[in-house]
Amino acid sequence: MYPIVVKRTLAPGVRLYEIRAPLVARKAQPGQFVIIRVNETGERIPLTIADFDREFGMITMVVQEIGFTTKTLAKMEVGDDLLDFIGPLGNPSKLPDSGTVVCIGGGVGCAPLYPQVRALGEKGVNVITIVGARSAENLILTRELGRYSKELHITTDDGSEGRKGFVSDVLKELIEKGTPIDEVIAIGPMIMMKVVSGVTKQYAIPTVISLNSLMVDGTGMCGSCRVTVGGVTKFACVDGPEFDAHQIDFDEQMKRSAVYRDQEAKALERLNCGCRNGH
Repeated sequence: MYPIVVKRTLAPGVRLYEIRAPLVARKAQPGQFVIIRVNETGERIPLTIADFDREFGMITMVVQEIGFTTKTLAKMEVGDDLLDFIGPLGNPSKLPDSGTVVCIGGGVGCAPLYPQVRALGEKGVNVITIVGARSAENLILTRELGRYSKELHITTDDGSEGRKGFVSDVLKELIEKGTPIDEVIAIGPMIMMKVVSGVTKQYAIPTVISLNSLMVDGTGMCGSCRVTVGGVTKFACVDGPEFDAHQIDFDEQMKRSAVYRDQEAKALERLNCGCRNGH
């Protein structure tokens, strides 16, 4: 069993959990994920590792309450146990040792971005971080990200904090004023990553994104997380989750992200009526 040691709210519908999982923490690297199951009747869902502490055997996850399982998890409290906690899975991030890297996080994408920013900052890489959210109350981990960044730019759709606009606006300005950028890392909503990729492609700036595709078994067996990369089918769980943004078929990915929308809605209806495991 894997106990919840810390639970706190970061933003509306977004919670941070610290889970005691010593064996996972011992091997975890930035960019990897875990597969959890909350109870015997629960489904398996992938969650990106937002932080890890090898000394105390802790894994941090930031979870947005959207589907059946994430809302079930939200009802659990400190001291409760998760039944399954498998990982670390996926390939670790390939982070440069020098130069200037622009790290871009949108919404809860700031959580998986954080361990990468920290690792880059600890290496002495010049990190410029851009974060965006709908409004000030939806921003997360800005203080933590700023601690390891030479520059931190905040954008909100409504202008309630930082500048009004989008992360891509700041990226364009940095490029146009001649900021030397060796690489861009972007994690967030699919449309955000698509727009960022479109900007950097014009300037031939290497860009890496992390695909939060549908995953079930996390081992490449089910095929749920198929993604077309450079015209070739890959699996986000075993070939990724990070890929060259300029090779991704974003339109296909956005369509795939909506495949199970009707089933998810029905499961939530059952959850709200108090049925176990959506039945």
